[in-house]
Amino acid sequence: MSKLHVQDMDDTNKEQEEVEFVAKSRLRSDKGAILNFMSGMDLSCNNLTELADSKSFSKLNKLEHIDLSWNLLDKQVLKVLGKFSALKSLDLHNNFIAGQLSEQDLAELCNLKVLILQFNELNGTLPIRYLGNFSSLEVLDLSINYFTGSILPNIGHLSSLRALSVSKNQLNGSLPTQGEIPSSLVSGMTSLEYIDLSHNLFEGLFSFSSFSNHSRLEVVQIVNDNDNFEVETEYSSWVPPFKLKVLRLPHCNLNKLSNTIPTFLFYQHELRILDLSHNNLTGRLDWLLDNSTRLEFLSLRNNSFVGQLHLPPLRSMNSQWIDVSDNKLYGKIQANIGQMIPYAIYLNLSKNSFEGSIPSSIGDLFYLEQLDLSFNNFSGKAPKELVANLVNLQTLKLSANRFHGQIFSAHFNLTWIEFLHLENNQLTGSLSNVILRSSQLTVLDISNNNISGNIPMWIGDMINLRTLAMRNNQLKGPLPCINLPFSFIDLSYNYLTGLIPTCLELQNTLGLYLQGNKFTGSIPESILNSSTLSILDIRDNNLSGKIPDSITSLPNLQVLLLKGNHLSGVIPIQLCQLNQIGFMDLSNNLFSGSIPRCFYNITFKEPSNYYSFIPAYFKRTIYEYGSILLDQYAVYDPNDGYTYENGAIDFLTKSESRSYEGDILDFKSGLDMSSNNFSGEIPHELGKLSQIFALNLSHNQLGGSIPRTLSNLSQVESLDLSYNNLSGEIPPELTDLHFLKFFNVSHNNLSGKVPAIKPQFGTFDNSSYEGNPFLCGLPLVKSCPAFVAPQNLQASSSDEAGRN
Repeated sequence: MSKLHVQDMDDTNKEQEEVEFVAKSRLRSDKGAILNFMSGMDLSCNNLTELADSKSFSKLNKLEHIDLSWNLLDKQVLKVLGKFSALKSLDLHNNFIAGQLSEQDLAELCNLKVLILQFNELNGTLPIRYLGNFSSLEVLDLSINYFTGSILPNIGHLSSLRALSVSKNQLNGSLPTQGEIPSSLVSGMTSLEYIDLSHNLFEGLFSFSSFSNHSRLEVVQIVNDNDNFEVETEYSSWVPPFKLKVLRLPHCNLNKLSNTIPTFLFYQHELRILDLSHNNLTGRLDWLLDNSTRLEFLSLRNNSFVGQLHLPPLRSMNSQWIDVSDNKLYGKIQANIGQMIPYAIYLNLSKNSFEGSIPSSIGDLFYLEQLDLSFNNFSGKAPKELVANLVNLQTLKLSANRFHGQIFSAHFNLTWIEFLHLENNQLTGSLSNVILRSSQLTVLDISNNNISGNIPMWIGDMINLRTLAMRNNQLKGPLPCINLPFSFIDLSYNYLTGLIPTCLELQNTLGLYLQGNKFTGSIPESILNSSTLSILDIRDNNLSGKIPDSITSLPNLQVLLLKGNHLSGVIPIQLCQLNQIGFMDLSNNLFSGSIPRCFYNITFKEPSNYYSFIPAYFKRTIYEYGSILLDQYAVYDPNDGYTYENGAIDFLTKSESRSYEGDILDFKSGLDMSSNNFSGEIPHELGKLSQIFALNLSHNQLGGSIPRTLSNLSQVESLDLSYNNLSGEIPPELTDLHFLKFFNVSHNNLSGKVPAIKPQFGTFDNSSYEGNPFLCGLPLVKSCPAFVAPQNLQASSSDEAGRN
């Protein structure tokens, strides 16, 4: 060995002597000569916590390249590395270097060409002031840190810089000619080939004319996260000198005045990646698709493009990712689409107005992994080539179209499918065991179709299935006695009959939906024995009996929906032990007795996200700009989102049944005990439910006065106490409920003056108070005398009739 250029110790257990300065062990004297000639060292991924300052460093005076990425190093490493004056390349990404960078840090490394500090915990302003002295710096990556403030003007002194990334920080200011950021931000760095300013807090207008002298520019990424930043590309007679390979400008209010596709793209024939999504751009796509002959990735989602989608011949052969979802495109898919994009792995045409049938050539897309045609006007049958030939398909979304016929035919051969969404169509037939060929299936949603027949026993053999949604079909018969290993089970609105099996196993279930069937009998112990269950929805069946005391075996229950059955008896105090509850609907049953005072133990806090099952269904690096960023930086890692199932809960509030879906469940809570036979007084302890948003006790036989403590329901938006036997005055303190949007105390025995018309109470009309003959004051027609004493009268016969 005459000269050791690179010592690679990545993920190895090589002799500890050779890394003495890391492990503090003894270096044999005969190794010294080797260190004298060492020019490069790779110590990445070794869980290093420090570099020991030892005499061995004096022998590393020719070290030019060192990779310390993916370790556990802190800021002290900078002091040690400052002694390697010959260093040209330093990679410290993915460590724990925290705090501000000072002028003393790395001050001696004046020969640096590559400095990578990505994914650390650095903060303060960008260290441009002293980095400006590094005249040879070519690659600077400060991304994924906590830098704040504006980008200082002297960054333009880095005239040799070829690659700059400050993405995913908290930088602000205007770009590039206004406020804190002068035009020298980029105009002086004419050697730039790669620039990434994404995911910061920039505001104002950024003009692409700043790149008018950048003939080497190949990659521009400005992914924006706020509405106060704009990018403008349109200038008369402007012909760009560069040939871009990557352009990403999503969420940038691009060309906000004209809403046009950047016309300079007419000159960009080398583009590999183009992302102009979420910009409200208008017009047609024909010229862009004709002009971009080398595109591998195209995302134009969430704009307002119009016209038909026509992929030109011999122009799209390289395309691997096409997303034109959420636009105003229409017409049919061209018949030869399979020949136009033969290497596509992702195709998303959802949320447009495409129509007609799916061409059979779709089956020629052998490499396709993700296909989303949902929310269009497609019709006809899914071609057999789709379900038979696309053996690499992982996600198929045909939701919300007008497809008919059977989908689970003998041709079904989607062996690698993980996410199958067929909901909201007109599909028929029964469940066929051909779906067992899809052993990787994780999500199956066939809701809102015309699927018929019984639920087969083999459904329990789908061991990888986590979400099974078959609501609103024509399934009939009993629920089979099988193990249901799923996280999410929705069989609502079918024609299932008989008892809910006592042998069901819900060991890993988060949500069980059986609403709107014809189940009879009592609530079985089998569904009350789950440490994971968050939502139990058995509304609108024919269940009877009492709420079992064993309900306490659901410690993580957040939503309990029992409405519309024939359940009876008193509410067991065990229900008060479910302190995670956010929604409880006991309405339209035959419950009796008093409202438990211990309900205040529940608190009805905001429920958390019920479905934590959010698997990433696609994450693949399409393009790597390795020539500049040392084969480490994927300029587009299209983690295009996640597929997940969020519960939908109908909750009676504001005098109507409103469906709260997804995230709104994270912020709302409610208790509905209406339309039962509850009696006694309203417990004053209910005033402790300070986080509840809806409380409905209407249509019962509750008496006594309205507790003044209800004024402590500071978040309540809907309060319904109508059709009871309540007496006395309406507590004036209720006017302190500033978020109250619906209020109803009609058809009781209340008396005295209606609360003062303050901001919220000024919005309630006569219907909130009618049926209380001894109430007076606006908005009622009856005016109050000079002195009004509360009355305590029995309900009139008409009120009683209204209650019944």
